[in-house]
Formats: sequence, C-alpha cells, structure tokens
Amino acid sequence: MQGVETKGEAAMKIAARMALVSPSATLKLTSKAKEMKAKGLPILSFGAGEPDFDVPRAVKDEGVRRLEGGFTKYTPTSGIPELRKAVARKFVEDQGIEYAPEETVISCGAKHSLYNLIQVLCDPGDEVLFGSPYWVSYPEMVYLAGGKPVAIPTEQSNAFRLTADAVRRAVTPKSKILVINSPSNPTGGILEERDIRALAEVVLEKNLICISDEIYEYYLYNGKKHFSIAQVSGEVKKRTFVVNGTSKSHSMTGLRIGYTAGDAEVVKKIGILQDHSTSNPSSISQWMAVAALGLPADYRIEVRGIFEKRSRLMLELLSKAKGFKPFSPEGAFYVFSDVSGTGMGSEILCERLLEEANVAVIPGKSFGSDRHVRFSFAASEKDIEEGVKRVIEWTEKNVK
Repeated sequence: MQGVETKGEAAMKIAARMALVSPSATLKLTSKAKEMKAKGLPILSFGAGEPDFDVPRAVKDEGVRRLEGGFTKYTPTSGIPELRKAVARKFVEDQGIEYAPEETVISCGAKHSLYNLIQVLCDPGDEVLFGSPYWVSYPEMVYLAGGKPVAIPTEQSNAFRLTADAVRRAVTPKSKILVINSPSNPTGGILEERDIRALAEVVLEKNLICISDEIYEYYLYNGKKHFSIAQVSGEVKKRTFVVNGTSKSHSMTGLRIGYTAGDAEVVKKIGILQDHSTSNPSSISQWMAVAALGLPADYRIEVRGIFEKRSRLMLELLSKAKGFKPFSPEGAFYVFSDVSGTGMGSEILCERLLEEANVAVIPGKSFGSDRHVRFSFAASEKDIEEGVKRVIEWTEKNVK
C-alpha cells in the first residue's frame, strides 16, 4: 500500500518464563518409540507411566450409562457433589482421615491437581523443596509459578529416602513448600511411617506447607503399607494437601481425573483457578471415577500382585545387564537402575538402546540423575523377558 513502509515480519516474542521450562522427556521418548513402532520396527517400550490393564468393566458401564443418559454438559467446576463425597469417603476408608466434601476439589488428572496447588500456593521467589530424583514436572511447575525449585539429593544406597535432616539443611527463609512423593516416580522407593513422621516434625518446625503426591499409594510390595503424612496429627493435616487420582489405581490415565484434599480456603481458590482455565473435568469421567472409587479392593489387590511379580522378574533380569545396577522397587511400577557402569550418560544410553536394540526406556537426566534410567514394568512378562534380553545382549557388545 502507498505510504506504508513494510518491514520483515517481527519475531514472535515468547513469555520469558517459558525459557525455564523443558519439554517432558518421558512423553518425547514414548512418542518417538510409538512412531518407530508404527513404521514396523519391533519396538518394546518400557517408558509408559500407565498401567497396561483395561479400565474395570463396571467403570466402563457407568461411562456408557451416563453418555446415553445425556450427562454431557458442564458440571460444577470443582467436581460433581457425588465425586467429592466419594473422594472424602475414600480417605476415611483407606487412611482414616476425615475431609468434608468442600475440602476436596476434582481436577483434570493428578498432574493438573499439582499444577493448580503450586499456582495457588507459590509466590514469585518462594522455594519449593522435593527429593531428587524427582518426577519430571515438579521443577517445571514451580518455574511456571515464578518459584524456585530446590532438589534435595537422595542416594540409591539409602533406598532413595528423603530424610528429615536433609530437608532441615535445605530450608532457608524463602522455603515455603515441601513436596513428598511416596511411592516414588521414578525410583520406586517409599517413605515408611517413621520417615513420614520425621518429615512431619520438620514441616511444623520450619512452618512449611506439605504437598503429598500419593498417586501410587496402592502399589507397595513386600508387605509394605502406605502411610500418609496427613495421618500424623490434626496439626500436620492442616498444613498438608494430599493429591491423588484414578489414573494409576484404576487404569484411567486418559480419562483425566485427579483430586486434592486439604484446607477449604485453598481448595476454593483452586476452584476459582479452574473457573478461568479448564472449567470442570470431563463430566462422564467424573461419574466413571465415582464408580471406580466405589469398587471393592479386589481389583487393586489383583493388579498389585501382578505388578509385584513383574518387578521381581525385571529386577532379576536387569541385574544381568553389564554396567547396570538396578534398585529393587518398594512401590510404583518402575525399576530405576544406576547405569554409570556403562560409561554413558542416560540420554545417550537411551537413544542407543532405542535405535540399536529397539528398546525404549526413559533417561534419568530429566528426573535429576544422569547416572540412572527408568524402566516401567507396566508391560507383559513376555515383553519384559524379550526386552531385557535385548538390553543384556546389547550391553555385552557395547559395554566394556
């Protein structure tokens, strides 16, 4: 046009906070493995963070019934009353902890629950503490809230336990939140009751808020029992937010139902945040979650038994891989293995295993430890045997 000086297209300016946030290595590698498999390559994947079992029949039936009944409209942002009551009932039945329905909020998966909590609780500059190795999204969520993630090292020689003394040493005047995750993704380690009680003392002593990520609570092995920090005392419960969901417990990963229980005022603020971001979780999924939480424990006990058997199998086989030193999982469905004996960092090792052995595993670097890799045993025994066999054969040829 006449009289208008045109210049080259201006570069799109991305918000500065995104420079701190990394893509999920778990999702990236899993996606690449699926692409390779779609091309006909014989990929065996141990990357998935989801049970390989189907959704229970009764849960499916509830979804169909609600769909055919037209339950497809908006619901209350914080969840339908029936599901909030079911969540409150679950806490009483499983841990003997009492929450009113208004002290619970339903979100689009436990990841969404954690994100919302950190957004509501964390101010710019606040420090959020958690053990390392850690779930990949903890630091990224803190960065997105303007906070400072503080990873506290744990050691395989001590079963990856986050100790009270280590937390005390890490606390500064800016420390606000302690995140604990037991059973742990990625390590498969757990915090036993004595560990939890010691951490609870630090929470009170240092005036911290605790977020307890208990998404793997039903998967503990060798007779271990889950203990929530909210069980310690009423005083500790007031400072604690428990996050859970139906993804791992009932194989409902894609149906996206998570929940938080804690202080009613904070829960209300989470509802307001959801008002202006996601609105309500899927209407049909909410009713499916009601059905899931109402099932007898038989389903979870059966699945736990299968996972425990697989964990032993994978541990036994991986111990034969040259340069690998696997940790014996106490919970969740992962084997976290020290691979420093291979002489390779986790990313290089995982890339080579995928390209040269057609086996997909997740590099530990994204979990805070470049000397480890994570194997998921949410796979059939046949696939575990064949996949780890490939790893063993590959290490024999490539590890000195």
